[in-house]
Amino acid sequence: MPHIEINHNLAAGKHEQLVKLCPFGAIEVAGGKLAVNAGCRMCRLCIKKGDGVFTLADDAPVNTVDKSLWRGIAVAAEISSGKIHPVTFELLGKARELAAKVDFPVYALLTGCGVSKLAGQLLEYGADEVFVYDQKELEHFRIEPYTAVLEDFIDRVKPSSILVGGTPTGRSLAPRTAARFRTGLTADCTKLDISPETDLDQIRPAYGGNIMAHINTPNHRPQFATVRYKIFPIPEKQDNPRGEIHSCQLAPEKLVSAINVCKTELKKNEKGIEEAEVLVVAGRGVKKPEDLSMLRELAGLLGGQLAFTRALVEAGWGDARCQIGLSGRTVKPKLLISCGVSGAIQFVAGMSSAEKIIAINSDETAPIFNVAHIGIKGDLYQIIPDLIRQIRESGQEVL
Repeated sequence: MPHIEINHNLAAGKHEQLVKLCPFGAIEVAGGKLAVNAGCRMCRLCIKKGDGVFTLADDAPVNTVDKSLWRGIAVAAEISSGKIHPVTFELLGKARELAAKVDFPVYALLTGCGVSKLAGQLLEYGADEVFVYDQKELEHFRIEPYTAVLEDFIDRVKPSSILVGGTPTGRSLAPRTAARFRTGLTADCTKLDISPETDLDQIRPAYGGNIMAHINTPNHRPQFATVRYKIFPIPEKQDNPRGEIHSCQLAPEKLVSAINVCKTELKKNEKGIEEAEVLVVAGRGVKKPEDLSMLRELAGLLGGQLAFTRALVEAGWGDARCQIGLSGRTVKPKLLISCGVSGAIQFVAGMSSAEKIIAINSDETAPIFNVAHIGIKGDLYQIIPDLIRQIRESGQEVL
C-alpha cells in the first residue's frame, strides 16, 4: 500500500517547519521523531516541498499489464428520451482528438431497445466502429444488464480507455464496471490527454476545488473517466462518414435484473441553465434577495436566465438547479455576465468555457477577472440599472 516514508537524518533540526507543511495536520513529532499519522490524505504536498525528507513508498507488488493488448478509445453512448444525449457527441470529439495522438481507433457502444437506427449518428460524430446492443431487456436503464453489456463490450473489443458521460446514468454505470475489471476511474474530469504510452491523463478538481489533481492508471487497463456535459465542444458533423456498425447480442440470462420497472412518466420538460445561451449570474455582491429582480430583468431583456453561485443557493436565494460550479451545473453559454461574483475555482470550473464572459465586480483583484473577456470594475448597483436603461432605449436585441 502506498505510504510516506521519512528520512530522519534530513529531518533533524527542522521538525517545526516540516510539521507545518501538511494542511491536514498529518505530520507530527512523536517520541522526538517526525511521524505521519492517520490524517494523511496522500496529497504529496510534503514530498514536493520537503526537500527530500519525505518520499513515496509502496510495499505492494506493482501490477503489470500488456498495453499492446488494449487498443482504442471507447465512448459509452447514452440515450435520453429516445435520442442520443449531447454529452455523447462531446466525448466522441475528445476521443477523436486523443486517438489521433496515439493512432488509435474510436469505438462507440450503443445500448438500449430500438436504438439501432441511431447508430449512424455516432459515425457522423467521429466513431470508427459502433457496437450496438439492441434488445428488449435493455429498454430501461437498469444497472445489472447495462453493466453486463459494457463488460461484454470491453471483453470483446479491449479498448484502452473508456469515456462515459458524467450524468446520473453514467455515474452509476462507470464505477460498477470499473470495479469488475479492478481498474481505476476518475470522475468529473475537466481535462483529458493521453501519453505516448497510451496512459490517459485525467485532470479534475480535488479538495473542494482548491487543487487540480492529475490522475493516471499506468498499470491497469481499461482506464475509465466520466466527464460532465458541456465540458468539451461538440465536433463538426461529417456528411459522408466511414465506419462499421456491429450488431451484438447477450444471452437473456445475462440481462436479468432485480429491478422491475412498473411504469415510466415523462418529466416536465424545463429549460435548464445548461441550455441557455445567455446567463446573468448573481454572486455575493448582491446585498439582499429583493435585489435579484434587477438581475432577472437584465436576463429577460437579453433572452437569458438568472443563475447563482453556491453561496446564494445555500442562503436560500436561488434554486439549486440554477447553481453554477463543481457542486452545481456546468454551462457553456454564448454570453455570461457575472455580477458580484468573486470567481472561486469551484465556480470557474463550471463556466470557463463560455464564449464571452463579462465580469462586474468592485474588487479589481477578484479572481473572476482572470477568466473574463471583459472586466468592469465598479458597483453592480450602478452598472446594472444603467445597462438595463441603455438596452431598453436601444430597442434592439443584443444577441
